[in-house]
Amino acid sequence: VQLQASGGGLVQAGGFLRLSCAASARVLSRYVVGWVRQATGKEREVVASITWSGGNTYHADSVKGRFTISKEKNKNTVHLQMNILKAEDTAVYYCAAKFRGDPTYSYWGQGTLVTVSS
Repeated sequence: VQLQASGGGLVQAGGFLRLSCAASARVLSRYVVGWVRQATGKEREVVASITWSGGNTYHADSVKGRFTISKEKNKNTVHLQMNILKAEDTAVYYCAAKFRGDPTYSYWGQGTLVTVSS
């Protein structure tokens, strides 16, 4: 599975962005697709994930109520709608995929930079 992330950019605090992750191949029903961010000097953080089959979602406490992950199955695309952005959301956001039950993500996109100015 190859993943292509897009939608990052510069936005003011309180604003919004939508990230998209397009998969190059049909995403199998056993996959989980997630968004993982890494800010400078900080560890990677899984901010949200969605099971391809069933659509169960996870959102980290740090983004709950502000970010929403969703999927478009017919387009092999996962979106991350990010609202009420804060300066601490500034990071490189990666989309990633793994088989359900695996502890770590095996497939990674190239990352897209989100910069939130305060």
